[in-house]
Amino acid sequence: MTGPAVNLLPIATGARTRGAVAGLVRPHRLLSAGTVLTLVAAAVALLAVPPLLGRIVDIAIAGTGSVDGPALGILVALVLRALLAAVAGVLVARLGEQVLAGLRERVVERALQVRLADVERAGSGDLLQRVGGDISVISEAVRQAVPMLVIAGLDVVLTLVGLALLDWRLALAGLVPLPIWILATRWYARVSGPLYAAERVAEGDRTQSLLAGVGGAATVRAHRLRAPVTARIDGHSAQAVAASMRAMTAQSRFGAVLNGAEMTGVLAILVVGFWLVRADAVTVGAATAAALYFLRLFDPIGAVLFLLDEAQSAGAALARLVGVTDMPVPPAPQAPREPRDGGVRLTGVRHSYDGGPEVLHGVDLEIAPGERVAVVGPSGAGKTTLGAVLAGVHAPTAGSVEIGGVPLAELDRPRRHVAVVTQEVHVFAGTVADNLRLARPDATDGELVDALARVGAPLAPGDVVGDGGGEIGATQAQLLALARLLLADPAVAVLDEATAEAGSAGARVLEVAADAVLAGRTSVVVAHRLTQARAADRVVMLDKGRVVESGPHDELVERGGPYAELWKAWSSPRG
Repeated sequence: MTGPAVNLLPIATGARTRGAVAGLVRPHRLLSAGTVLTLVAAAVALLAVPPLLGRIVDIAIAGTGSVDGPALGILVALVLRALLAAVAGVLVARLGEQVLAGLRERVVERALQVRLADVERAGSGDLLQRVGGDISVISEAVRQAVPMLVIAGLDVVLTLVGLALLDWRLALAGLVPLPIWILATRWYARVSGPLYAAERVAEGDRTQSLLAGVGGAATVRAHRLRAPVTARIDGHSAQAVAASMRAMTAQSRFGAVLNGAEMTGVLAILVVGFWLVRADAVTVGAATAAALYFLRLFDPIGAVLFLLDEAQSAGAALARLVGVTDMPVPPAPQAPREPRDGGVRLTGVRHSYDGGPEVLHGVDLEIAPGERVAVVGPSGAGKTTLGAVLAGVHAPTAGSVEIGGVPLAELDRPRRHVAVVTQEVHVFAGTVADNLRLARPDATDGELVDALARVGAPLAPGDVVGDGGGEIGATQAQLLALARLLLADPAVAVLDEATAEAGSAGARVLEVAADAVLAGRTSVVVAHRLTQARAADRVVMLDKGRVVESGPHDELVERGGPYAELWKAWSSPRG
């Protein structure tokens, strides 16, 4: 199997994951204590059934007495068990959902704080798989698997205790398969954790390749890259399937060993019970109760087998989420400064990715407050890299970036002063208001309505969007992102080909919205459509990581240089 991507977001160790969960559970001590007591009570209630059935057997053999009392006791025990198990399930689910809610908040908070370059390096698919797929796996386990797993585990332990109370020799017979159970469980716990972790990683890789392929479908078609992109998706999908099959194979082997252990235990109980009854050491009812005790282990052990499988998968997902919460955040400046205005200055900016070839070569650029600059150039010229360096997504390898006379590293909360909107935007499940308030949590409903109106978004704050809500297209999703930028109100805005995938009609709508958002604001527009360059105050043309031309659109066209050639090539087919 191909190993995980070297730039994958971090995954927490088992010890760190347990510590993080303990920290999340700690604020809910009272609920935790009540949950544990209810779980134990539910397991104890069912312990009364086998002895009562044994008593009925003894009464039937003796031919004297009434079975009404033991039968009523069995009914009461079963009713108590059902009620307590239901209550325990609700309590476990409530506790789990509260803990999961706290984890979600930590993951989102840290994801918004970490360096965007770290997230981009791993690929958006990995983060989306964690906050989407991994959260779903854990949530499902919390609602269903964990309550049943805990109750089943307690049933196993207390059933062995019940065997010991009947007769120590019957208890020893019941313990015959214990070494097999322990060894098999230790083996399964050891191998299944890495298998499920590998499965989650493989699914993250598959998600990333699908997002890249589908999101860039137009580019893939234009460059005739369908075959290699499809091959990469097929390869990651095959790896995900193979990882799942390895986990399922381990589960099947574990089940086969446990079935053999159960058969060994039944034989031991029957042989010892027969010997003890024949020696008048125990009654037939006691031997029957012992056999019933052991037989009732089958269901909880089977449940543990099935649910341990889900628990291991949830544990792997949990480690991935805790790994996000442990990601380092950029150090806060010791003496944060406020920019004097929205002016931008790049001096000798160079940049390379992870020690690779240099993408930007000594770029010098100064942008006046309120000026709109369009950055254009051929594919691979360094346009996106320049925008990312200006927005603080990537720190330049050399040189400096200043906003209002203050270096980016010394700004108080840089993202408050510089915001970026790319062609890849995400719509979060919830209302439009929830999506917009990510930019400014204290925004009033009136401000939300105004922001939507200014960008021309045909949405209302109360509309439900994302997973489980109404579907919105690429244009509306981008309008939401522009409305968020409007609410954030940064001094400097960077639009990185924000209209590239919207189609001609959608691009025109987005260009009008962008004009409204950027009015009076210092802005850098990485232009995919040269109509944006024509509308800008100044055009900066990059080629091979260097500024080759700079000036107003009309002036550059008249000059007849590289930009004029680019404009001619772009505008000629359109007449």
